[in-house]
Amino acid sequence: MCTANSCRSQMAEGIVNHFWKDRLEALSAGTQASFVNPLAIEVMKEIGVDIAKHRSKNLSEFDGQNFDHVITLCGDANETCPLYIGTTKKMHIGFDDPAKATGSAEDVRREFRRVRDEMIDQLAQYFLNTA
Repeated sequence: MCTANSCRSQMAEGIVNHFWKDRLEALSAGTQASFVNPLAIEVMKEIGVDIAKHRSKNLSEFDGQNFDHVITLCGDANETCPLYIGTTKKMHIGFDDPAKATGSAEDVRREFRRVRDEMIDQLAQYFLNTA
């Protein structure tokens, strides 16, 4: 979960559903829906993960559903994340927002790639430690 469900949460959903599809299913949402950032789609495609058909979703779309894990990816989502009762494991793993990157087009792409690669590493560590 992230604020706008446009970059970090979309990339995380793609990463989990690609690398751990045999044991996990990820869904992403935001505290406010927006759009899927084209650069997120581009850098995920570079590693063979297609998120082009993803759409930005508001957290309210998942009201009443139970989850094993809820991972917030930005501070705002962590602060506004609803309380989940039961066995839901809530974890905050914060990542910089690549959409806020400045500089040349290549500088911005480099930031998207850096965040993507950091997500792969951090999510792998999290799921290895909670298995």
